Amino acid sequence: MSALPLLILKTGSTHPHIREQLGDFDDWIAAGLREGGATAVHSHDAQADGLPASPDRFAGVVLTGSHNMVSEREPWSEALVPWLQTAVETGTPVLGICYGHQLLAHALGGEVTHHPAGVEIGTVTVERHPVSASDPLLGDLPEHFPAQAVHWQSVRRLPDGAVLLAGSAHEAHHAFRVGERAWGVQFHPEFSDEALRAYLDGLGPTLAREGLDATEIAGALRPTPEAASVLPRFARLALSA
Repeated sequence: MSALPLLILKTGSTHPHIREQLGDFDDWIAAGLREGGATAVHSHDAQADGLPASPDRFAGVVLTGSHNMVSEREPWSEALVPWLQTAVETGTPVLGICYGHQLLAHALGGEVTHHPAGVEIGTVTVERHPVSASDPLLGDLPEHFPAQAVHWQSVRRLPDGAVLLAGSAHEAHHAFRVGERAWGVQFHPEFSDEALRAYLDGLGPTLAREGLDATEIAGALRPTPEAASVLPRFARLALSA
């Protein structure tokens, strides 16, 4: 087992009132990684602290979600592009979540922009594609599994050579893999239904403008243990690489 730490590359934070009650993105991710046996988990804020150490200093890297948009090309975000390219090229295990999934795709030559059908939010059903049956990260999940999702942007075109692993009725590119050790997932394995409900509490007017009812979506939320299992599984894969 690798003696190197796992890195949570933080690309954003949740709202202050949610952070006070439930913790932040990196707290939720760290909990999942520790379920997989990780004992050394470092968090690095890319917005506040710039680039982290070289990818080869870590057993694996998880990129968090963010309230920013990849298409805005923020300088701190664009600075991560060559770092991520190096991580993938040198075989460091990488898992991008939501914004991290989109940033990974962008870094490797994919296209990210607003989804033409608008937001996907709530507990959604993700369907694994047959090719994912042999995937070391997603292959043991059920063919259909519930996952928490909230995103306005998405990966509209995958990087060349990427393997599409899963999608939903709304989002075709919910999961992909590049090479043997780099994954992006649009869904949130770190989100509990309680965390997503806290988001929905403040999104009523925004969702209403898209013809959606936040109360109805909140009422349909449910636990997503299969999606949550992605984080401990990633930790085990990274630490055994």
